[in-house]
Amino acid sequence: MLPRTARWPATLALVASVLGLVFASYSTFDYAAHLDRQLHAVHCSFIPGAPASEDVNNACRTAMYSPYAALLRGQFWGGVPIASFAVGAFAFFVGFALWLVLARERSPLRARLFFGVLGLTPVVASVVMFFISLVRLGSFCKLCVGIYVSSLLLAVAAGRTLMDARSSVGVRPGHVALPFAWLAALGASALLPAALWVATLPDYRPLLASCGKLPVAVESHGALLKLPTKEPRQAVTLFVDPLCPTCKALHERLLGEGVFERLDPQVSMFPLDSDCNWMLDRPVHPGACVLARAVLCGGASRARQVLEWSYDEQETLAKLGKDGAALLKAKVVSRWGQDMAACLDARSTTLKLNQHLQFAVANHVPVSTPQMFLGDQRVCDEDTDLGLRFTLAQLAPQVLP
Repeated sequence: MLPRTARWPATLALVASVLGLVFASYSTFDYAAHLDRQLHAVHCSFIPGAPASEDVNNACRTAMYSPYAALLRGQFWGGVPIASFAVGAFAFFVGFALWLVLARERSPLRARLFFGVLGLTPVVASVVMFFISLVRLGSFCKLCVGIYVSSLLLAVAAGRTLMDARSSVGVRPGHVALPFAWLAALGASALLPAALWVATLPDYRPLLASCGKLPVAVESHGALLKLPTKEPRQAVTLFVDPLCPTCKALHERLLGEGVFERLDPQVSMFPLDSDCNWMLDRPVHPGACVLARAVLCGGASRARQVLEWSYDEQETLAKLGKDGAALLKAKVVSRWGQDMAACLDARSTTLKLNQHLQFAVANHVPVSTPQMFLGDQRVCDEDTDLGLRFTLAQLAPQVLP
């Protein structure tokens, strides 16, 4: 008979597996909600059942849109979410742990050994994803952290179960074929949600080219900015605002997918700030006009650097923009030098920015950023996030690494 102190690992495993299943299910549900190609709230809380967040900048949305959230994104719109595999795996461990709890000393030795070894696998996957979040994303999704903690608790239970099983004496070993059957069941459980996901996905290909074209492909004054890239293969026109969070997110996704360096981008500055944009009656991103002028002042040699600096420092710059243009200009000048000060207020810079805005008007661009055109084909807004890699695979496969 097992010592009484050895009975708690099965209970801990059951609790950990249930928690892991809940967090993974919420993550998969949020991903599935976006398959209608609309923007939805996402759950991002350590408390299961807490209301979903409408915040477009929360870490769970960042993780969901990242290249690491799903597999096969080039083959399927949105790909197959990693969380769906976790749903199946944790569901298996819920059932197995429940059996160990109910069977207690009657469970065969091979069952405990199997659980002791295989119960460690979720934490291995969690460690990999933890370091991706730390190094690549720079933020931690609360649902992901919930899965990490659940995996760690499951590993603690599995490790103790393995130690107890190895020291057990006189316990019936169980049939030799059972571990192979359980391993097959674990594999099937992990793959089943992903298989159902793929089987039920609609065909999005007819929708990819449904969002219109660029009527005026060339700005008559040559005012648009050309951003240098290493291996340009596909012309792309981007309408961006330096203080637009979704512009920053799109830029980061293009970089993360290894795509940006294969694009040949021309950029039209489209600040959503009524200080220079007459299409608005109030500023959406106060200070965006200052930064748009700064990007223009960067010229061919520094425009990309200034734009990426604006994205990197976006939170700080947005706060300065709300406090007034003078503080924001001082920040720009301190970073890019005194020659930038005269350029920001120059009449020629204002004229060039107006030409960018007129280019947007000529192309009937919605007063929203970012807008992306592959050649003259507009990429639908919903295809610039979860469906980005699939869209590029269909419309511009030459840019994919």
